[in-house]
Amino acid sequence: MLKKILIANRGEIAVRIMRTCKAQGYQTVAVYSDADSNALHVSMADESVHIGRSHISDSYLNIDKIIDAAAISGADAIHPGYGFLSENAEFARACEQADLCFIGPSPDAIELMGSKRQAKIAMINAGVPCVPGYEGDDQNNKALIAEALKIGLPVMVKASAGGGGRGMRLVTEEARLDSEIDSARSEATSSFGSGELIIEKALINPRHIEIQIFADKHGNCVYLGERDCSVQRRHQKVVEEAPSPFVDETLRAAMGESAVAAANSCGYVGAGTVEFLVDDNKNFYFLEMNTRLQVEHPVTEHITGLDLVALQLDVAAGQPLGLTQSEVTLQGHAIEVRLYAEDPARGFLPQTGNLLHWQPAHSEGTRIDSGIVNGSEISPFYDPMLAKLIAFGDNREQARRRLVRLLQASFLAGFRDNRAFLADILDHPAFIDGQATTGFIDAHMAQAESLNPNPTTLTTALAATVLAGFGMQTTRSPGTKTITVDVADQRLTCHVVYIDSDIQVQCDAFPKPVELNNPQLSGNTLSFNLGKLKRSITLLLKNHTCWLNTSRGNFCFTDVTLAEKEKTTASSTDIRASMDGLVVACLFSEGDTVSKGDAVVVVEAMKMEHPLKAQCDGQLSTLHCKKGEQVKARMLLAEIAPSDSSTNS
Repeated sequence: MLKKILIANRGEIAVRIMRTCKAQGYQTVAVYSDADSNALHVSMADESVHIGRSHISDSYLNIDKIIDAAAISGADAIHPGYGFLSENAEFARACEQADLCFIGPSPDAIELMGSKRQAKIAMINAGVPCVPGYEGDDQNNKALIAEALKIGLPVMVKASAGGGGRGMRLVTEEARLDSEIDSARSEATSSFGSGELIIEKALINPRHIEIQIFADKHGNCVYLGERDCSVQRRHQKVVEEAPSPFVDETLRAAMGESAVAAANSCGYVGAGTVEFLVDDNKNFYFLEMNTRLQVEHPVTEHITGLDLVALQLDVAAGQPLGLTQSEVTLQGHAIEVRLYAEDPARGFLPQTGNLLHWQPAHSEGTRIDSGIVNGSEISPFYDPMLAKLIAFGDNREQARRRLVRLLQASFLAGFRDNRAFLADILDHPAFIDGQATTGFIDAHMAQAESLNPNPTTLTTALAATVLAGFGMQTTRSPGTKTITVDVADQRLTCHVVYIDSDIQVQCDAFPKPVELNNPQLSGNTLSFNLGKLKRSITLLLKNHTCWLNTSRGNFCFTDVTLAEKEKTTASSTDIRASMDGLVVACLFSEGDTVSKGDAVVVVEAMKMEHPLKAQCDGQLSTLHCKKGEQVKARMLLAEIAPSDSSTNS
């Protein structure tokens, strides 16, 4: 009998699991690192155990520390969530050896499905449709190249272990096979500790559709419909919805039955997801099986009426599923997007910092799974996902409209995020028509409004008005106030002219002055008129800064009028950290010659490596950092003495 459950995870998924555990009457235990000592999942748990330093290898990936935390707290079960140790067979075995219930499948099932090569062999034997390819034992480049040519270009070179797009290369030319195999193998070895590869025929712009399955310890297994996860960026899911606008009843049944066959082939127990690629002719091919709860599980919950975490707990406790395939019904539609601390306008660069204000716009038909509160510190150590925003309704269009409104009406300040980009996706005609494939973002989003790095003239005028102190006065006298603001790597001088209740903002960057009628600030809301049109905008005014949310994302304007004069742009001879992170490589030494575009320092943040490149030709005169050093955003890491040609160009 389970009584106390330790959640071996953090962030929104830890919070979401705890909610169901408490609702089912279980005691909960959180684990946390140094960076997460004040995190929401820690304060929400009945008990919590500190498991180490901030880096994941010292905390959330440390099996011994997680098992020790269970012993300290007296937990009798562990829920792994997703990511971290959730698909680690060694961890599942360690739980068994410690007489702890691992809320998930058996170690053998995890191990089998964790290898794309072994999983594909098992699926072929189980009669599950698979992409034509090579998954043999001969792993030398010559053999892999021969098999790739036999399959026919284009092909995908894939790491057998792991996922998330790492160790994956699309190859369209024979001449690039050798180098791309080497590159994929190197990345796979670095990321997953295994350089084993498979080769598959590349399906160009397919749909990515997955089937949620559930199996108990009594031999019962059902599928709970599909999720369409086709909208992706660099093989990472961005939007997920259920049901798929592309799938009909016949295809759903065929894919569902194949998913159940996949689960039965390895004696699966618990929640699992079988992922498929589907072509325009509705042929589907096995991609992989995720042996855990998926990030996107809420959309399935809303169309089935089931709590998947509650089902996991019941199955782990030995109870039968309690429903048959004929009793599974799908109603309505649900769409989920992932809110990230990242800057879409700057190559989706991960963001760090203090969450100054988070004001989600809850309304009918919406749900937010979040691990953040005002004051949360977003560190460089973990994935930049902050929350999942979900909308559901009677039909797809109603769910889509509700989610767009949720994104646009919610407010976040402290760092850049991707809400505006997500709203642009949902508003695109191809998405509205249900035509999105895995090539959607590359094909349609390059010119999205949210990718413009600069604020509009109206946004700048509103910020200048607030920072100048207008909008907060009950009486005004005619006059002009000039302020200087920094925003999006620009320094702008704005002249705010006011006569009675009207304001005109002039700026050299504006094609013409912006006129605002009767601006009034009340709390975090600035109301104003543009002629006969009355509008309002949410903002945060704090310590000479003003945060505003717009169709181009959220912007921070800083009043630097009284600040000491400094360079308006960073020197091309400086190399500065783009964010908080860990220096993982210094590729040149002092005195070395470097060329413009050379990566000089590599910083790791939020599970990604970011090369910092020289902006000019010259000699590395000073290196201010070393491998293994933690650095802060904008910290000077290296200086380059430019060559004469760089100086003159």
